[in-house]
Amino acid sequence: MTDTTDQSHPGRTAAVTGRGGKELPAPAERGRTTIADGVVEKIAGMAARDVLGVHALGSGLSRSFGAVRDRVPGTRSVTRGVKAEVGEVQTALDLEIVVDYGVAIADVARAVRENVVTAVERMTGLEVVEVNIAVTDVKLPDEEEEEPEPRIQ
Repeated sequence: MTDTTDQSHPGRTAAVTGRGGKELPAPAERGRTTIADGVVEKIAGMAARDVLGVHALGSGLSRSFGAVRDRVPGTRSVTRGVKAEVGEVQTALDLEIVVDYGVAIADVARAVRENVVTAVERMTGLEVVEVNIAVTDVKLPDEEEEEPEPRIQ
């Protein structure tokens, strides 16, 4: 086998000549990588939760079902409130968020979009074409948590 170097990127292998003189693509270009919707949803969910002012993800109903599901060990879902449609090179996301009372919702939504797009594009290489955000509730300071933290005994 003979390596040929890509002149636009010195030191990077561009193609390989295989048996019988047939040129093969560079090793990194042989095969396909597919990314499941759930992978993108997890990345987006984690990125959205990192934004100050986001109290939770998901609508009230999905959070209620999630609270029951979360009581089963090992089933806590970071994808609650996140829906991704993943194509070969692009993805689109829908998020449902609950914000803390007193925050500027437009600013929080902008920060969530920024964080989600950056994280998903960096980790997956997919182009994020849109991040739609639905603010489904506002967490008031005096409201009790719907999802109490599990007690360790």
